[in-house]
Amino acid sequence: MKEKTHINQSLRSWQLCVAPMIDVTDRHCRYFHRLLAPKARLYTEMITTGALMHGDQARHLDFDAAEHPVALQLGGSDPAALAASAKLGERWGYDEINLNCGCPSDRVQKGAFGACLMREPKLVADCVKAMQDAVDVPVTVKHRLGLDGTTTYAFVQDFVGSLYDVGCRVFVVHARHAILAGLSPKENREVPALRYDQAAQLKRDFPDAVVVLNGGLTAVNDCAQAWDTFDGVMLGRAAWHDPTVLVRLSKHLQHRLGDIDEAQLIDALVQYADSQMNQGVPLRVLVRPLLGLWQGRAGARRWRRALSDAASLHLSDATLIRRAWQSLGPTSPEQNAVVNKTI
Repeated sequence: MKEKTHINQSLRSWQLCVAPMIDVTDRHCRYFHRLLAPKARLYTEMITTGALMHGDQARHLDFDAAEHPVALQLGGSDPAALAASAKLGERWGYDEINLNCGCPSDRVQKGAFGACLMREPKLVADCVKAMQDAVDVPVTVKHRLGLDGTTTYAFVQDFVGSLYDVGCRVFVVHARHAILAGLSPKENREVPALRYDQAAQLKRDFPDAVVVLNGGLTAVNDCAQAWDTFDGVMLGRAAWHDPTVLVRLSKHLQHRLGDIDEAQLIDALVQYADSQMNQGVPLRVLVRPLLGLWQGRAGARRWRRALSDAASLHLSDATLIRRAWQSLGPTSPEQNAVVNKTI
């Protein structure tokens, strides 16, 4: 019989995570993030069980081996469908299966999954148990602190406790409540107050569980403070808008021993883009995750403009990435010192 409470991966593998973001963290974005953060745990966009059961499985599940450790996030509420989808994810080689119990969008509410699942902890426990029985990799849950007017700590304590009782040991906590009526998904990332105190109480109440903090983390100092309490941090939009934060965090954790060699990074991106275009992926899709790379650096606007130029993208020449980088211009020793601190 499989031991359901055992996490067969080091707790350190959840120290730094990049959040699942719909229309953002596709496999090309994850490959780019892996170049910046060699040991970060990367999450797919949320993929529904229906898409896997009735859609193009390879399109949804294929990923580059360089992405490990990489987790598949599932959206759904039917235990059997989630178990079958989890089994597919394990077969494809994912290191973790994560259940979305935090997305507040109208689309997921209509499908009766995402954040609204927090109202049904027994159903979520049944889903987690079904997935655990189907796979050997960790089954984890990403959730909020509460829903709409339900803001007491007891609500999330009971929710996590129900999942803990069936053997779930990894919880990614977005430290905000979800307001499903009246707020957009974007507003749900900003308007509800951050309650790090409630997330920290979960770690105290479930000390042998892995508790990863998500929400409001944008800089190394934020994360360093969180690591004093939590087993890991998860960054979302901060990593999209300024990907170099992943480099700074990796250096802080000693996952990366030195600064990135810019020329080597650009070469790797050009080679990857070239290989993907040979498989039919449009260049515009491949450069989209790169737009924020030089955020705050002189010439960053030229970089973004070059990678967004429709005529240049239409030529399908991966060296556009190198030319865009060269458009930043040389840096003086003083500027280079600043760049190294940034990257």
